[in-house]
Amino acid sequence: MDLPRLFLVGLVLLLGVVGVLVPGVPGTWLVWAGLLSWTLHERTAPAWGLLAGATVLLLVVQLVKGRLPPRRLRGVGVTRRMVRYAGAGALVGFVVLPVVGAVPGFVGGIYLYERRRLGSHGEAVASVREVMRAVGTSVLVELMACLLVVAAWAATVLAA
Repeated sequence: MDLPRLFLVGLVLLLGVVGVLVPGVPGTWLVWAGLLSWTLHERTAPAWGLLAGATVLLLVVQLVKGRLPPRRLRGVGVTRRMVRYAGAGALVGFVVLPVVGAVPGFVGGIYLYERRRLGSHGEAVASVREVMRAVGTSVLVELMACLLVVAAWAATVLAA
């Protein structure tokens, strides 16, 4: 596959991952659409296998998300800036400790934001607990699935 096309697919996948963190943006579906586009162009067994596995994973995540408690963003003081901190933390964690590092990075990003906002460790920890109860699980499940799909895509591209 040519480099400009890989770059565009990677950009769509990245936008999808970022879209998971923005309410109302279909981030999961952007990741899937980017992968579908790549698969239709590649037409190799690993590409089709990756698309099939990603499709199953992302559909299961949508079902799981529907069974989790609804998001109560405003009630716990979630702001766009907090979401950016959480997303940046998840991406840094994902890079530092591939795949599993996204979880502590996500929580760490929220903690860092709250620590800067509130000033004390105790208040920041209490706030992180509230945020994670309200929205963290739902967003984290979707974010992890999308990051896994992107990591699998990158590994498949590098292996080819």
